[in-house]
Amino acid sequence: MSEPTGAARRRGPFKVGDQVQLTDPKGRHYTFTLEAGKNFHTHKGSFPHDELIGAPEGSVVRTTGNVAYLALRPLLPDYVLSMPRGAAVVYPKDAGQILAFADIFPGARVVEAGVGSGSLSSFLLRAIGDQGMLHSYERREDFAEIARGNVERYFGGPHPAWQLTVGDLQDNLSDTEIDRVILDMLAPWECLEAVSKALVPGGILCCYVATTTQLARTVESIREIGSFNEPTSWESMIRNWHVEGLAVRPDHRMIGHTGFLLTARRLADGVEPPMRRRRPAKGAYGEDYSGPNADGGAGR
Repeated sequence: MSEPTGAARRRGPFKVGDQVQLTDPKGRHYTFTLEAGKNFHTHKGSFPHDELIGAPEGSVVRTTGNVAYLALRPLLPDYVLSMPRGAAVVYPKDAGQILAFADIFPGARVVEAGVGSGSLSSFLLRAIGDQGMLHSYERREDFAEIARGNVERYFGGPHPAWQLTVGDLQDNLSDTEIDRVILDMLAPWECLEAVSKALVPGGILCCYVATTTQLARTVESIREIGSFNEPTSWESMIRNWHVEGLAVRPDHRMIGHTGFLLTARRLADGVEPPMRRRRPAKGAYGEDYSGPNADGGAGR
């Protein structure tokens, strides 16, 4: 049985073509690709790549300036934050939430719209494995090419489960029996009709949006289309902690708001979503609103 795509690049001694992440004494990271006969240069001196080729991961190398660097392969969260960008990347904290709450499983058939720089695509491909299917749609050809290069660089070549299409999802979607749909785009509500037809009953729609106005319109559009259960919305934040002896305190910096996530499950055909019992606050819907709950939630 052959190894999953990219697995060989994640274990064993360092080889030519491997990516290496160096960590200096101050915790700063430097990432490069191993090439025979080349040297790695810093303002603290240099050392030959050959010194790492064949060495085990977790080795320490010293520059000509006698500065020690710890050498490890970059983790996927490290890789996506340092890779070339066309569009902003989906942060690892959000990618992890998507994998968990969109329930991405090995062998899943997934559609993604808004590839950006390929960050989320890399996480999704690693989760679904070679037997799954990820069909990614990206409107901009330049972004698609950057994403393709980043994904193939991480996996060491084309991934057998990945198909990348340049164009709008709502105009090009032909996939059926899809388990999960991930929308990372400015106007996900424009794609709801198309993805509701592609998703299997019980399938999950997950949207990633940046602003409260996008979040509100997406949620209301999901309610109005009537093919999904009540959506759930949230955001996540990460704050590291400084731990040094008795000095234990939160860091002054944190990864705060990057975007909102929401998920909803596809209902069976012909089924109406259960009535919402939560009464909206008075004035939650403007006078010109005519969508769901236009009566102010009476009787719910």
